[in-house]
Amino acid sequence: MQPTVNRTPPVSLLPSNRLQSLDVLRGLIMLLLAAESCHLYIALNEEFATGIPNAVVEQFFHHPWHGLRFWDLVQPAFMTMAGAALYISFYNKSKKGITWETNFRHVAIRCLKLFLFGTALHCIYAGKMVWELWNVLTQLAFTTLIAYAIIRKSSLFQIIFSIALLILTEFLYRFVLMPGFDKPFTHSENFGAWFDTIVMGKINSDGWVAINIIPTAAHTIWGVLAGKLIISKESSAKKLQTLLIAGLVALAAGYALDLSGITPIIKRISTSSFTLASGGWILLMMALLYYIIDLRGWNRFAWVFEVMGMNAIFIYLFFETVGVQWLNGAVAIFTNGFTGLFNTPEGIQAIFSALITLFVEWYLCYWLYKRRIFLKL
Repeated sequence: MQPTVNRTPPVSLLPSNRLQSLDVLRGLIMLLLAAESCHLYIALNEEFATGIPNAVVEQFFHHPWHGLRFWDLVQPAFMTMAGAALYISFYNKSKKGITWETNFRHVAIRCLKLFLFGTALHCIYAGKMVWELWNVLTQLAFTTLIAYAIIRKSSLFQIIFSIALLILTEFLYRFVLMPGFDKPFTHSENFGAWFDTIVMGKINSDGWVAINIIPTAAHTIWGVLAGKLIISKESSAKKLQTLLIAGLVALAAGYALDLSGITPIIKRISTSSFTLASGGWILLMMALLYYIIDLRGWNRFAWVFEVMGMNAIFIYLFFETVGVQWLNGAVAIFTNGFTGLFNTPEGIQAIFSALITLFVEWYLCYWLYKRRIFLKL
């Protein structure tokens, strides 16, 4: 991790081939993830345990198995934004004469860092050395390499390739049936769980599987396609229309597979139906933000989210380590001490402490952003 100082103007002032809406979406994703690490959603869930408020808060937790909640879209959005950034970076470098082969070394080193950071985080979570490949950074390391391998191909080729990954996923789950792991879409008894016993010698108690790198690579590839579209010379109306149509088609395909009983929507093993449905929602979100921010110019408060996205990997590592291990508790000492003076209920204290911690983490990003300090990981 090397801090570098970038003297270019803020993202919102950058010309041409960079759209503010992408930076806002990436920042929004990081803000949501930071709120989770501050235990904001847990505090809200405990305070609002029933009724409509609980139904809303429930959307900020992964669905236990078959179904789709808002929180299930965060990781696909993370992957998609990474793909868009990958293409835009590659495009800008190619204009400077940097070849695919030369840039591959940079991409490979970055992916190695992501892999090491991802596996290290599991050791921190466990409090000991473990070999686990379920972290989003570890997954992103592989999906980035897959997307970069075909980044020079035509859009049609990339679409077909991404669909082929989903077909491969279907084949593996339906036809590679091992003893004890012969139920394609059953928790801990599927191909993904069996594969984890081979690679890691264990399965995840929550149902996550490492082989998700195959289907979710489609998200990164679709991000590449989105990045290619948004910096193209197509008209704004054409870009918006393409994003909307692609999103609706993917959404319809995903829910059709689920509702017909062919393939259930399951986030934890990234079924093809989940990949399509979540990808569709992300593309529609991109279209909405593109329309609001880039076309309509309603971007007065966009910087609030942008500052979170400019050091995305750094802040993710920060709140998953320093934040969870120390900052959350340190802030709680003072916030609980203050609110305790007013006999504030414990549930409200927990929410208040989480919000203050979230602000501290956001302000760190803001401080780096104002000084144009971008930590290259």
